[in-house]
Amino acid sequence: MAISPFNSNQTAAVSNAASAAASAASTTAGSAAASGGNAFNSMVNSMIGQGISSAAAASSSSSGSSASATADDGGADRFLKLLVAQMNNQDPLNPMDNAQVTSQLAQINTVKGIDQLNGTMAKLLDRFQTGGPADAVPMVGRQVLVAGNTLDLPVDGVAKAGFDLPRSASAVTIDVLDSSGKVIESQVRKNVQAGIQTFSWDGVAGGKAMPAGTYGLRVTAVSGGNPVEATPLTAATVQAALKTSSGTSLQLGGLGSRPLSDVRGVL
Repeated sequence: MAISPFNSNQTAAVSNAASAAASAASTTAGSAAASGGNAFNSMVNSMIGQGISSAAAASSSSSGSSASATADDGGADRFLKLLVAQMNNQDPLNPMDNAQVTSQLAQINTVKGIDQLNGTMAKLLDRFQTGGPADAVPMVGRQVLVAGNTLDLPVDGVAKAGFDLPRSASAVTIDVLDSSGKVIESQVRKNVQAGIQTFSWDGVAGGKAMPAGTYGLRVTAVSGGNPVEATPLTAATVQAALKTSSGTSLQLGGLGSRPLSDVRGVL
């Protein structure tokens, strides 16, 4: 059987159908690529924003940094999946530019770099806040101030202590107490600024020298007739610095063991 050739109308119809199919395929591929690209770019921008926010909060604890690292690993995995999906669905007639791919890879590397910097900063901050035995070595053999209400009078007759004021006071009264709680000596200071202040007692009370030993300490402060909360500080000699599970602790003789963070000052 002979096959008759297409007439002009049939040829035009086939040509129009082919053109429409090609246009539809191109539009579909372009839409998929655009959709993938928009989702990809949105995700990258979100990850970069999260990374910068994490950098601003680098003062968080090391456990927070660990959680951030885990979250960032998941973000990197999503990044690669979207990158592959974007490449699979790219328009064959308009493929992804190499410069664009390189830029996107650089963006995810920036995010990971920020996260690593966060982890390093968190460790440095934790080290600075908790300190270590090496940091306390210069304190061994010296007196430090810690919160306490006792005053040690040594054999040489000079006792040292201090107090901490949250705000300035018009008058501060320092009382030295005997074992029964009786005031045996007082000092009054006027117009004292906020912060840590020190004082000394020569061991003389009522005109006579008092025996060496431990005495009570009381500090009261007022400002314009209103009381100001004052924290008395005891001076103690550091005998040793030890590393414990909770950080560095100092051996302070009769005061026992105190964490390094309790130290308010060094005399």
